[in-house]
Amino acid sequence: MGSAVPIHVSKNILNMLQFCWLGSPGSCDIFTGEWVKDNPTGPPYTNTTCDTIEHHQNCMKNGRPDSGYIYWRWTPRDCNLPKFHPKTFLTFMRNKSMAFIGDSISRNHVQSLLCIPSQVERPVEVYHDKEYRSKRWFFHTHNFTLSVIWSPFLTEAKIFEDYDGHASGAVRLHLDQPHSEWVNQFGKFDYVEIAAGKWFLKTAVYYENNTIVGCHNCKIENVTELEFDYAYRRALQTTLGFIIKSDHKVYTLFQTTTPDHFENGEWNTGGYCNRTVPFEEGETELRDIDSIMRNVELEEFKKAVGDTNRSTLKLFDTTRLALLRPDGHPGPYRAFHPFEGKDPSAKVQNDCLHWCLPGPIDSWNDLLINILLRE
Repeated sequence: MGSAVPIHVSKNILNMLQFCWLGSPGSCDIFTGEWVKDNPTGPPYTNTTCDTIEHHQNCMKNGRPDSGYIYWRWTPRDCNLPKFHPKTFLTFMRNKSMAFIGDSISRNHVQSLLCIPSQVERPVEVYHDKEYRSKRWFFHTHNFTLSVIWSPFLTEAKIFEDYDGHASGAVRLHLDQPHSEWVNQFGKFDYVEIAAGKWFLKTAVYYENNTIVGCHNCKIENVTELEFDYAYRRALQTTLGFIIKSDHKVYTLFQTTTPDHFENGEWNTGGYCNRTVPFEEGETELRDIDSIMRNVELEEFKKAVGDTNRSTLKLFDTTRLALLRPDGHPGPYRAFHPFEGKDPSAKVQNDCLHWCLPGPIDSWNDLLINILLRE
């Protein structure tokens, strides 16, 4: 593995971590554990103290009646996981730049991450694209830039669908060309987190060398039908290959797939998620699609780590801990008071993939800062 980005951490920060950690960092898998009730502490912010929460994830404002889902915290099995400390994070990120590259799960994570340090220093939004999917914030006092870059396939793609996910044509996906939206900015970043997955289930035509090599669910005559995992594997190879071969050294976190919790249907066929407590270990298993994605991710990550000699590449393995939280999604409360003025039995669209804010995704920040500080 290549050398890491130079890190300068104060003795106070290192001492804090030494006292908080039980067991050696190398012997503890922070992604193996359980969700523990964290009363009465609760989340480090609320929907009234953080104004960067997008309305689809603002479950409390949208009228979700229960709040128990915000009082659970991820706890590794063999060690203590210190909570995300906003001053520590901002001190660590002074004079640096970090980007989250991926789909709406990456954007969901950035919102959560923003909400915590914003309790210490209010960031200024300095950029957004036309659709408000890519954004950039700046923490002036710490000279820290945080970005989210909309790149749901990580490679170049022509997408024909509206903001609500209704498609008018097949995606044209170039599997061998990393997306210029993030490639053109890559040299500015000290840290990146990349993530993808669910968009590869969409109907798509696949290109390599600007030539059609197949498609997924396109039903085009004389075009070879390929499974989604072929495209996912090739896109990850292209993305990770660019990162590890780049002359620019960057610390990269590769996040594994996030399973959804739709029951009795999908997002567009009446599926819902109305559970109010986490699953216990062994109570549920990954669906076949998520298992396939995860296997591809682990295989391509292992290959990339073996090939890199410049940048540091780390696995951000949140799949299992996300699987155990069916209670943390907006469900019908992706919309403002969805049942107001309607029959109580009325069917409304549910979101069982993204996370309420505050919510389970806040624990990902505890994992994030511990990985960064322990490198």
